[in-house]
Amino acid sequence: MYIDLILWDDADDPQGNVQHILGPGEVTPEEVEEVLYDHEGPVDSSDSSGRPIVFGWTSTGKHIAVVFTFEDDPELIIVRPTTAYPAPEYGDGD
Repeated sequence: MYIDLILWDDADDPQGNVQHILGPGEVTPEEVEEVLYDHEGPVDSSDSSGRPIVFGWTSTGKHIAVVFTFEDDPELIIVRPTTAYPAPEYGDGD
């Protein structure tokens, strides 16, 4: 999947996507970016939110799910992660 830009909220924003992804500290923003930028398979829909979701391996050996939204931009493909978490390897929905 080609992405021009990944949008992150301010790391200090308690309601922002950085804090939501960090959650219990299991997934980092760098791991999220790795999976989004390297993803070549299908984009599924999250069972719980209906948002796009992808699964992939990080260089740290984690298999994670990344839920995101596409931002409205006529010239660029911009995504905003909403959550990410460790996922079973079969990962075909959340």
